[in-house]
Amino acid sequence: MTRIDIPEGSLFGLDNLPYGVFSVGDSAPRVGVRVGDSVVDLAAALGEDVFARPSLNAFMAQGHQWWVQVRERITALVGGEVPEAAVFAVEEVTMHLPVEVGDYVDFYASEHHASNLGRLFRPNAEPLMPNWKHLPVGYHGRAGTVVVSGTDIVRPCGQRKAPDEDTPSFGACRRLDIEAELGFLVGTGSPLGAGIGTGEFATHVFGAVLVNDWSARDIQAWEYVPLGPFLGKSFATSISPWVVPLLALEAARVPTPVQDPAPLPHLRDTEPWGLDIELSVAWNEQEVAQPPYREMYWSPAQMLAHMTSNGASTRTGDLYASGTISGPDKRQRGAFIELTWGGAEPVTVDGEQRSFLLDGDTVAITATAPTGTGRLGFGEVRGRVLPAEGDGAAPIR
Repeated sequence: MTRIDIPEGSLFGLDNLPYGVFSVGDSAPRVGVRVGDSVVDLAAALGEDVFARPSLNAFMAQGHQWWVQVRERITALVGGEVPEAAVFAVEEVTMHLPVEVGDYVDFYASEHHASNLGRLFRPNAEPLMPNWKHLPVGYHGRAGTVVVSGTDIVRPCGQRKAPDEDTPSFGACRRLDIEAELGFLVGTGSPLGAGIGTGEFATHVFGAVLVNDWSARDIQAWEYVPLGPFLGKSFATSISPWVVPLLALEAARVPTPVQDPAPLPHLRDTEPWGLDIELSVAWNEQEVAQPPYREMYWSPAQMLAHMTSNGASTRTGDLYASGTISGPDKRQRGAFIELTWGGAEPVTVDGEQRSFLLDGDTVAITATAPTGTGRLGFGEVRGRVLPAEGDGAAPIR
């Protein structure tokens, strides 16, 4: 038996206990929990076969009451002695995609982000569309291209047409961007025809991850009228490997910004589910933005209620993301198109003026939240851009 040392000020203390899927060497992936700088093999430590799986889905499907009980057992275990064979150093494990993603929905829940893009794209019109403050705007993404942090991102190819071009062409994306977001994982689903009310959010959603919704802005601009995002969004979405349980975020709960006009009854939050989470975006290891999740206009409970209000079913492993997180200040903008105002106001990265991603660039997003006694961490979601492949590909440097 051994005791796990938790360094003072660790973002992975007993208030956090995030879940992930890991392997060591050639071993099969299984579920673990992070404690300080260690990963605890839960199948070995708790003797539960549900954790000897390559995803969290089977555990999440057992429901909210079981999530609470297991968290209590883990807290008691790691606060005392743990079987030595069940403990591994973070440096020696390989992290995997934590869930088998069912469906993927991405929202557009930041008023600051939506207003900034409205001013960029429609300078002579109202920044927000008439429906924006009545419902959480979103679109269905592609679950099969959700990848774990550390996965390289191949620059997508597609049709694009710049304003000064007469006809479209096919080739490598010229305006590759990121979107710093928070994602939520459905633990227990709902049947077709039955919606999930805002008050049921905490019993259906298991936890949260960091999301980078990679975006091909030139492809998106040409294709999105009239049906919205498609190939400009579907090539890759990265998520962090550690899933912070919703149970760990109680101290981070805050009211959303004032919603005016008041949402229709089915979208009214019965309790506050805004979250005081601070993100950091690093471009080639240089911090360029600090998006604050507490500024998000629509809460994750409202997003889930809207997503199911037409009777759409949900299932274990469904992922839905917040959309770009942005605040009122320039340095709080969570997408490069917004941070650099469409390229008109570049930022300095590696001593150069930059607006969009070049081949070889890396982006890392991290986040922390209050616990009442300190702060907890989400780890990071990181990706490196590789050159495009196939017809029309050319290095973007």
